[in-house]
Amino acid sequence: MNFFERLRRAIHKIKGKLIVSAILLAVIIFFGVAPFSVAVKDGIMADDSYFNWQIFFEHLGTYIVSPGTAFGLCFKTEPINYLEMFFTVTKWFMLFYGLFVFVGICKAFPKHEYQDIENGSSDWSENGEQYKVLHRSKGIVLAEKNYLPVDKRGNVNVLVVRRFWCW
Repeated sequence: MNFFERLRRAIHKIKGKLIVSAILLAVIIFFGVAPFSVAVKDGIMADDSYFNWQIFFEHLGTYIVSPGTAFGLCFKTEPINYLEMFFTVTKWFMLFYGLFVFVGICKAFPKHEYQDIENGSSDWSENGEQYKVLHRSKGIVLAEKNYLPVDKRGNVNVLVVRRFWCW
C-alpha cells in the first residue's frame, strides 16, 4: 500500500472529524482571533515605546463579549487599519491549528495493509474467484453472498471458528 492510498484511507476514516474541525476553526477565528488581534493592535498603538498590557486586557475583555464588533473593526480601514494584524494573527493561529490537524491525520493512518478489512469476508478473493469453490445463492451460508454448495462432490465439511463470550 503506497503513501497516497494510506493518506486517502486516513482522511476517509476521519472525514467527519475534519468537517467538525473546519467549523470549529471558523468559530474560533470569529470569536477568538478577531477580538485578540484588535486588542493587540490597540495595545501596540496606545504607547509606541512598549506594549501596554492594561489596554490589551481591557480591550480583549470588551471585544470577547462582543466579537461581532471586533470582526467588523478588522475589516474597517478608517481611522486604524486592523486588517494587517488580523491576518498576521490568523496566519499564526492557522499554522498552530493545522499542526494539530496534521497530527490527527497521522494518528489515523492505517497501521498495516489489512486494517479495517472485515475478517471472514470474501475480500480475500478477486473477480469472483471464490465461486470456483463456493456458490452465489444456495447452500450453507458462509458470508453475505457466499454459500457452500451441498451438492458438490468431495468434502463439504464446515469448520466455524468463533469467539465465545462468557461474562
